Amino acid sequence: MTAPDLPAFPTHDDAWYQSRLALPRGKRRVVIDTDCANEIDDQFALAWALCLTESMVVEAVYAEPFSFAHRRDAYPHAPRDAAPFNPPDVGMARSHDEIIQVYRLLGLPWQGRVFAGSASYLSGPTIPVHSDAAHHLVGTARACPPDEPLYVLALGCVTNIASALLLAPDIIDRIVVVWTSGFPSHAPHANHSFNLEQDLWASQLLLNSGVPLVYLPGYHVGAQLRLSLAEMERYVNGHSAIGNYLYQLFTHNPLWPLLGIDPKTANLKAHSWVIWDIICVAWLYKPDWVPSELVRTPRLSDDKRWLPDHSRPWMREAFGVNRDAILGDFFDSIKPACR
Repeated sequence: MTAPDLPAFPTHDDAWYQSRLALPRGKRRVVIDTDCANEIDDQFALAWALCLTESMVVEAVYAEPFSFAHRRDAYPHAPRDAAPFNPPDVGMARSHDEIIQVYRLLGLPWQGRVFAGSASYLSGPTIPVHSDAAHHLVGTARACPPDEPLYVLALGCVTNIASALLLAPDIIDRIVVVWTSGFPSHAPHANHSFNLEQDLWASQLLLNSGVPLVYLPGYHVGAQLRLSLAEMERYVNGHSAIGNYLYQLFTHNPLWPLLGIDPKTANLKAHSWVIWDIICVAWLYKPDWVPSELVRTPRLSDDKRWLPDHSRPWMREAFGVNRDAILGDFFDSIKPACR
């Protein structure tokens, strides 16, 4: 990949970014972009966000493409037809169905709120993928007042968001993207992050566009959001329809075939799993629970490494997480809201 000629994105000074990236207050307008069927963390994040009706209005949820096919060699013992190896378009369709399932279990109407996203990754660094999700994001962003940004929670690869930015560069003035993926921007390691590497062109476009960005590293910030089987049994299972479903997902994780785990024979007494994506909801809901600071947006190289560049716009980056406060509120939120 080489540096492409990007569209004419709006440009702003440091003061504008500092203002736009101030910690959120008031009732937030939100859309959620999610690969909801790739494992189990998206369902937790989506259910929690939909229950936080006093703090945020979830205006729409978009299905993202996903596929583990690029990681097939990392799982030599996994069945060749394992569901996570599906092509990106099938992953998107599965995610669309899973989003609707979460809405139904919460007793919420989903019609007009759930949109199919990209059926493929970007085919070039400046070539958008048209989808209902990308077009809805453009229209919703343009309808927002300039002083009330639309928060876009990105829980997976950012194909839908990158496509919307390419279709309508002006929406940079109306949105703030909250994305979780790889290492902190100062880390030297290659970002072998599922959310970042699936559609590298989209990830690079997100960082190069100048869109206000809240970056929540998965390694090793979001990684602290590890949930145990004992907690699921005590605080989630049996408390609500959505709780029962999340418990079923936790004990029958769709990624287990890739890891060689058979729930019928595995000893799960000490089992735990990282619920990565709830960090996006947590930051928007209670930013003090995900402490962050303003740093310069790095470049992302073709080998998935961060390249510092002090001429770039500010972004907000998390450096910590209050695991107990976040999961405790999650447990409390899904009980009354889902009965």
